Amino acid sequence: MKIDFVIPWVDDRDKNWIIEKNRYSGEQDGPIDATDARYRDWDILKYWFRGVEKYAPWVNKVYFVTCGQTPEWMNVDNKKLVLVNHKDYMPEKYLPTFSANPIELNFHRIKDLSQHFVYFNDDMFLTSEVSQKDFFKNGLPCDMAVEDPLTPNVRHVFNDILVNDLILLNERFDRREVLKKNWKKFYLVKDKRAFMMNWSFFLWRRHDFFGLEYSHLPAPYLKSVFEQVWSENEQLLDEVCQNKFRSINDVNQYIFKNYQIATGQFEPYNWRKVGKAFYLNDTDTANNNIKETCEAVATGKYKMICLNETEVTHFEESKKAVQMAFERLLPDKSSFEK
Repeated sequence: MKIDFVIPWVDDRDKNWIIEKNRYSGEQDGPIDATDARYRDWDILKYWFRGVEKYAPWVNKVYFVTCGQTPEWMNVDNKKLVLVNHKDYMPEKYLPTFSANPIELNFHRIKDLSQHFVYFNDDMFLTSEVSQKDFFKNGLPCDMAVEDPLTPNVRHVFNDILVNDLILLNERFDRREVLKKNWKKFYLVKDKRAFMMNWSFFLWRRHDFFGLEYSHLPAPYLKSVFEQVWSENEQLLDEVCQNKFRSINDVNQYIFKNYQIATGQFEPYNWRKVGKAFYLNDTDTANNNIKETCEAVATGKYKMICLNETEVTHFEESKKAVQMAFERLLPDKSSFEK
């Protein structure tokens, strides 16, 4: 089985990119999310490549997706590296874009991308050895089907997107039929918390899903599912992809995850045992988790992690601490570097 990795990236210090972003920033109607945290680079991308080379040497190709930017340190002649410009695979009417949603919604258009691929945000890293079976088994993506009620308690663009994802799921699938067809994959999960969550909703005989839990870790996908979702929802996705910035009207990559789960195109896998998402906070003293995060990175405690910036005020200080942790774990240059 050929398994590719796909990772998008943006250089937020590129002067031309900044000029273009500012030019479009006032043109989109409605609430958008264009905060600095959406784009801010922690200068740890090279450790992503070091982790891939050390912990997943079996990867077929790495598709590096940008608007034409390339880090100065990158060895563009690496045989496993494929540089992908947005204009290489996205329809012209969607460009330029400053939102991750159109970028990820069109991955299936990337030339020669394998049927089996793993999508990494640029804040997701491998920090210990992984095998192909951590992502795909029996030709299907590894995932955990957990019913988790969607209960947003703050007004935020991302919460609106989650609601839109759920609406699309319930428009296309009947919950009772999905559970009947795939009851083993929902109710025989090995994770105790997931088991209890699903059984607690078992007696609710409603036809709509309450919501599904997402890992915020590298996501395995089937390219054919992307194609199916587009064929059934082209008008919606076309409208979303024309938004230059993340919008309350968007859907995101989770719609593909929802389809894979609802159609039974996944193998049960307990991602809680192998990965963790850290929501970086150095603002609230009581909840400052930078030290805990750095410890997890430096020791390779998890196979895969996500370092998601949420409340970071002392950016340079926290960035330096995270960089030092990665340097302890992955001090040696990879073949992806000059």
